[in-house]
Amino acid sequence: MENLRGIALMVAAMAGFAVEDMFVKRVSESLPVGQILVILGAGGAVAFALMAWARGQRLASRALLTRPVLLRNLGEVTGTLGYVMAIALTPLSSAAAILQATPLAVTLGAALFMGAQVGWRRWSAIGVGLFGVLLIIRPGLEGFQPASLFALLGVAGLALRDLATRATPRSVGSLQLSAYGFATLVPLGALMLLLGPAPAPIDGPTAARLGGALVMGVAGYYAIVEAMRLGEVAVVTPFRYSRLIFALVIGILAFGEQPDALTLTGAAIIIASGLYTLARERALSMRRARR
Repeated sequence: MENLRGIALMVAAMAGFAVEDMFVKRVSESLPVGQILVILGAGGAVAFALMAWARGQRLASRALLTRPVLLRNLGEVTGTLGYVMAIALTPLSSAAAILQATPLAVTLGAALFMGAQVGWRRWSAIGVGLFGVLLIIRPGLEGFQPASLFALLGVAGLALRDLATRATPRSVGSLQLSAYGFATLVPLGALMLLLGPAPAPIDGPTAARLGGALVMGVAGYYAIVEAMRLGEVAVVTPFRYSRLIFALVIGILAFGEQPDALTLTGAAIIIASGLYTLARERALSMRRARR
């Protein structure tokens, strides 16, 4: 029952993130990306700071100035910027499909920079997954959209965030990390507004969409934390890929997108590679536990 509850919460979290993406894409039609980052960053920072305060966690800590935390914040900024730009400039379905390569990028980064042992099977899965990404992006072909490279920037940033989180001192709670991660979006957005398009007026519908994005994003994060606490990680984690299903449905119904065969094939390859990598990591963990 705990695993079933964990799975339900994980799927609910992915649905929440997909709806958040829909709101962000709608808002990007009338507001510059810098303004969106300032509002979402400030709102998310306040929400997570209040949650941390309610649980008795201090926001001010020397550990927040350590290298892993600073790298995590850098990854958060880079990943969010890249993904928001991709959502604003490319179809939601293709941006969400490319984002599914993040677990493969985490495995690649762990092998290259953290000394993790990765055998030929997982290296092969990473290569196949990257091939799936190329099918979606299609560099050099007629359907190539340069803006889709922002999604790759998002994958790189989120992978850095996840890798840095592994090295973060345990004295720093996840709510503290999230509060500081969101807070770093504010100066980035302000810089983009200073150097690029000026802030635009916010009408009622736009304000409602921004509020919806904040609520769904925070709720999705809370659901994901509870899912990982309730269920076994190896059982719950694969259901992260349900986000792509929600994104495809929203893209078709809300934006009239029609993902072509190459996009769907590439997405399927990425998900299959990611699931194989997760299964392989679980098998190796069980083998080490028996020794």
